Amino acid sequence: MKQFISGIFALLVVIGCKEQKQEEEMPAVNDEQVQEMAYMDYGAKFSNSDVLDATELGTMYSTMKVGDTTSVKVKGTIADVCVKKGCWIKMPVGAASATVKFKDYGFFLPKNGKGKEVILSGKAFKDITPVDELRHYAEDAGKSKEEIEAITEEEVTLSFIADGALVEKFDNPDVEGASKTEE
Repeated sequence: MKQFISGIFALLVVIGCKEQKQEEEMPAVNDEQVQEMAYMDYGAKFSNSDVLDATELGTMYSTMKVGDTTSVKVKGTIADVCVKKGCWIKMPVGAASATVKFKDYGFFLPKNGKGKEVILSGKAFKDITPVDELRHYAEDAGKSKEEIEAITEEEVTLSFIADGALVEKFDNPDVEGASKTEE
């Protein structure tokens, strides 16, 4: 009886090791494949390698002067979006936010994309935004008449012109125009 139990135990050990070995031999999924499947593609195509975190971009902005420009790829979150067309977004970059527009008004992002991860390729710069443009953004964001009228001074803004964007995939993205493509 002891030999029978020992034989069963040995058989279970062999089977268990064999199953474990099969799991270890399964091919690993490439991170880039997962990332490609997880994003919707807008504007110009670009590689999602060598991407900065939005906080790193915030650090870069802190050393820039008005008129300085740098080409970067950055990953962050859509904090606000133009609810009329999706023609601009706000992305936190550390303690501040950058206003992101799209090159030549060539594409828009989902109007319901707030809270989604985004990877942008383009140019980051500091700019002075006049009062009328600030009011326009506030109107697009759905601010009240009082909030819009309270804007009385131009401001130095952290700006970004994106030539391409990857947005975290989600059901029913609301996008104006037909320039959006999906992988």
